[in-house]
Amino acid sequence: MESKFIRVRCTSCKNEQVIFGKAASKLNCQVCKEPLAESTGGKTKIIAQVLEVLE
Repeated sequence: MESKFIRVRCTSCKNEQVIFGKAASKLNCQVCKEPLAESTGGKTKIIAQVLEVLE
């Protein structure tokens, strides 16, 4: 199974950043520190708005 990178937008400050589709820890926005995604032991549960899935 192949993992992908995902471009997301923070719902609070609208900052865009790229995250890994199978992150091992909780991911926060680099600007405002709001949660963007959290680990579930497999696929990442994304809280932010998904803009694009990168190949």
